[in-house]
Amino acid sequence: MSIVDDSTPAADAAARKREQRGWCWYDWANSVFPTSVITVFGSLYLTEVAANAAMADKALNGPNPCPADAAGNTDKLRDCDISLLGLHFPAGSLWGYLLSIATVVQVLVVPLMGAFADRSSNKKPMLAFFAFGGSLATIAMSLVSGSNWGLGVGLFILGNIGYGTSVVIYYSFLPEIATADERDGLSSRGWAFGYLGSGLALAIQLVIYLFREKIGITSGNAAQIAFILSGIWWALFTLIPLRRLRGHHERPQGTATQGSLVTAGFRELRTTLREARAFPLTLAFLGTYLIYTDGIATVANVSAQYGREELKFEADVLITTILIVQFVAFLGGVLHGLLARRIGAKKTIMISLVVWVLVIGAAYFVQAGQALQFYLLAGGIGLVLGGTNALSRSLFSQMVPAGKEAQYFSVYEMGERATSWLGPLVFAVAASTTGSYRYAILALVVFFFVGLVLMYFVPVRRAIAAAGNPEPAVL
Repeated sequence: MSIVDDSTPAADAAARKREQRGWCWYDWANSVFPTSVITVFGSLYLTEVAANAAMADKALNGPNPCPADAAGNTDKLRDCDISLLGLHFPAGSLWGYLLSIATVVQVLVVPLMGAFADRSSNKKPMLAFFAFGGSLATIAMSLVSGSNWGLGVGLFILGNIGYGTSVVIYYSFLPEIATADERDGLSSRGWAFGYLGSGLALAIQLVIYLFREKIGITSGNAAQIAFILSGIWWALFTLIPLRRLRGHHERPQGTATQGSLVTAGFRELRTTLREARAFPLTLAFLGTYLIYTDGIATVANVSAQYGREELKFEADVLITTILIVQFVAFLGGVLHGLLARRIGAKKTIMISLVVWVLVIGAAYFVQAGQALQFYLLAGGIGLVLGGTNALSRSLFSQMVPAGKEAQYFSVYEMGERATSWLGPLVFAVAASTTGSYRYAILALVVFFFVGLVLMYFVPVRRAIAAAGNPEPAVL
């Protein structure tokens, strides 16, 4: 029985547009996880729960080196030790270790799932499984309370696997639903739509958090509500792409190997990693992307610390800044798509990297306590935050051999995770050696400058041709 060839974009423009609109909704659906769960509420709540565990342990086991005061000050309790599998570490360091462990697990699981997806004739069930699984784990994080931070660790890792794997499968649909000339605009719209969605969800959650006392709940309750809302949001809006994407596609030639899909997936992954060397220009672009995206991720992750420690802003300013970045990023993603349509994705990315250099340079001069300056800086970051990554996603999709989309996007995502330690390391070393976060933030300029130089020399049109894909008219 033959499988219907559904691997190329639909010839009917109306049908193709319908799929594309549905595809964008998954950006709207899943972006709530990295924004609300990872960036805002996950770190705050799990650290608090771990601190409670430290306090309970102190009460049971008597005197220990814990520097908590008699009133049980939570900030000091973050320096108390908690233990896992015989290892002892401060409660305040739990989130950093958890992010590292979750990343390692993703590196082990996601590429295999990408190979599995490419061998399946219908990727939609896999997208549904990991999206709904991740959203369920997120909702279940609301059950974490008291001192059972271990439950939170397990649920977060499951949610992170669901998020990372579903995103890789979602990315792999891009070449199947858009022509070469449509991908830049579609990717930019999806990314912009994601920032708008996560911004709206975060705004609702922050209203609950800020007015928690008036509605009679604690900060912990507000975080639990945020987990429930995030999981429901993710699952509910995932229904739209699942309904509109066609899903079925013809397996690439030569994939009808013996054995189960799982064992064949392992073989396919090994083959992909070995054959990737035959596309050095694709790897050159990927290496360039990994450099500047590390800078982008580091800026996003340390901006709150910079605002709090160096610029002395209170939580309300930092929360407002997060919302500014989210909503301006929607506009920035749209503008990147429009500009790429006129001058091409590569030139637009290079312009974006120049703006990054200027914005990070401006961050050095923001004066302490000047909230308006910090808001303007957030607006500048928002303009380039989503668009840079969106166009990188679409450009990479042009350089991937047909039938290997999920696997190559697995490498794309995991390469990003595997190199994500370098930017924070540069920031930390610069801060510790200079004694100033200003020099630390300025040091991150190197990631964008090096990325800009390398991007100039990457022959993207030759890379697309080498992968056997049609070249867009404007590049």
